[in-house]
Amino acid sequence: MDAFEKLEVWKRSCRLSVELYTQFRDCRNFGFRDQITRSGLSVPSNIAEGYERNSRKEYLRFLKYS
Repeated sequence: MDAFEKLEVWKRSCRLSVELYTQFRDCRNFGFRDQITRSGLSVPSNIAEGYERNSRKEYLRFLKYS
């Protein structure tokens, strides 16, 4: 299995996460801003965590989460 950093979906989700943080930087609704940015960050995080698991089955489960 190749490194997850080479996956296009991981790269795009990282860019999306950065964009969310940038766009919501000035949002005064802190609860909403926090929820949106955390959900955006969860996609690349789940891909990375699944890659570190011991089996393909677990890896695929984390890909479904993301």
